[in-house]
Amino acid sequence: MSKHFRWQVVITLLGIALLGSLFAYLAFAFVTDVVPAVGGTYVEGLAGSPQYINPILCQYNQVDRDLCSLIFNGLTRLNERSEVIPDLAERWDISDDCLSYVFYLRHDVLWHDEAPFSADDVVFTVQAMQDAGYRGASYLAELWRSVQVVKVDSHTVRFTLEQPFAPFLYYTTIGILPAHLLADVPAESLPNDPFNLHPIGTGLFKVEEVNAKHALLQANPLFYGPQPYLNKIEFRFYTSRESVLSAYERGEVQGISRVLPEDLPEVKANSELELFSAQLTGYTLVFLNLQNPELPFFQEKLVRQALLYAIDRQKLVDRVLKGQGLVAHSPISPAAWAYDNGVVQYGYNPELAKALLTRAGWRNPTHPSAVKGDTDWEGGGSVREKEGVWLAFTLLTDDNPLHVELAREIAQQWQTIGVRATPQTVGSGLVREFLVPRQFEALLIDLELHGDPDPYPLWHSTQANSEGQNYAGFVSYEADKCLEEARCTTDSGRRAELYRRFQEIFTDEVPSLLIHYPIYTYAVDEKVKGVQLGPLGDPNDRFRNVTDWYIVTRRVIKLDK
Repeated sequence: MSKHFRWQVVITLLGIALLGSLFAYLAFAFVTDVVPAVGGTYVEGLAGSPQYINPILCQYNQVDRDLCSLIFNGLTRLNERSEVIPDLAERWDISDDCLSYVFYLRHDVLWHDEAPFSADDVVFTVQAMQDAGYRGASYLAELWRSVQVVKVDSHTVRFTLEQPFAPFLYYTTIGILPAHLLADVPAESLPNDPFNLHPIGTGLFKVEEVNAKHALLQANPLFYGPQPYLNKIEFRFYTSRESVLSAYERGEVQGISRVLPEDLPEVKANSELELFSAQLTGYTLVFLNLQNPELPFFQEKLVRQALLYAIDRQKLVDRVLKGQGLVAHSPISPAAWAYDNGVVQYGYNPELAKALLTRAGWRNPTHPSAVKGDTDWEGGGSVREKEGVWLAFTLLTDDNPLHVELAREIAQQWQTIGVRATPQTVGSGLVREFLVPRQFEALLIDLELHGDPDPYPLWHSTQANSEGQNYAGFVSYEADKCLEEARCTTDSGRRAELYRRFQEIFTDEVPSLLIHYPIYTYAVDEKVKGVQLGPLGDPNDRFRNVTDWYIVTRRVIKLDK
């Protein structure tokens, strides 16, 4: 071996040793960290299919609302406390008389086809809802037809109201349509326009493809806000929620849009699925028909209070809903800024319920099981009576298995205090044939509440007519005054005070029986990271932090301090 070769070996060994020392130092001084990286497609399964991917037509289809939430933006949006915050508008001014709202629009917004966003788009969208030919939600038409919209300049819009209306800001969350694409489409023709399945918006994602099987969305590189890690989101459409569960088992989807209580055991059995739960802003309740002269007992506050005390609502949540609910104590959601944390709570107290009924003059008859001549009541036990009137009525609900079971359990609990409620199930006509025309005695139903926590539509006495939504027929002039003033002030502190008083009146009067606030449960494969749920005004709010979701990761060297 030559001397020159020996030195090469020595140098090589010294180099290896030096590199080893360097790597050892780096291992000591630095750590690696896994961080999100751009890329990947998140695939979610939904029960249903799109009809109108159009923000002014999507109100009655959850699939449409999900898609619109990612494709379109409103002048404003709602945060987790149902507070209105800027979106396409940078800011707004409200006049001292609360009749004029001036919105100042962002200058950095482009449509998905790269056309600039402007005040023309806002004016067009509002006028489309004002048009006599508009085929969307009637409540949107009713509101916007009372509002004058004027373009001040290319990026300023003024709305003028006929009278002060504090919830108006909520209506500005509706998605804006592109005037440059739809200005020539008559309002009555909009539901049939191809735009509804090939929409152009300003949102975080844009449509790449939509058909009967799926909708593929791609991240919008022109978006004015933070960019998402995900490159794409794909929604696959199935005929039922059972089909969505099966699709996950086959590896077709990574997310299940909603898990209902009856499906929880099956979903929980899959260790690769992570569950996320959050409260929705609606509630389930039993409407009592306070205006039916054949049911005089519903007009007695003590009877209504007794009925509520006699329902073990926590048991219903635990057993029927498998824990997917929260006992409801107010017609305003606990997630809303207007909720009163000190609201009176009715706990389960059947003995107090019996005492209240007795105090009101409703007593057990000497001959049990006799109800309106019926001596073969399968419930058994005695039914209370006063002045020839039996404390008995029909409890209607739809054919949703959870509602059927809730109605049955509630009826059984009332039986123990001498009240006979006969559960009766109807199909899809519950709202149209029974609730709206007030053709019911008691009715169990879910109510969806969105946006501003204003309870006026459901509980103000003027809404007890056939065209309003005060289905119980609740009349309280003190409650009316609170609701009216709250609508006429933009002072959030004053509104909260008025709503606190309204909640006091509601819990004392018990015009209907609040059961629970629903819990929305979302299932996502463990490979999808960054998912979080806060209180939800609508199920599509599950995408509120979608910019933080990621599938692809990378490793970075980080100095260990």
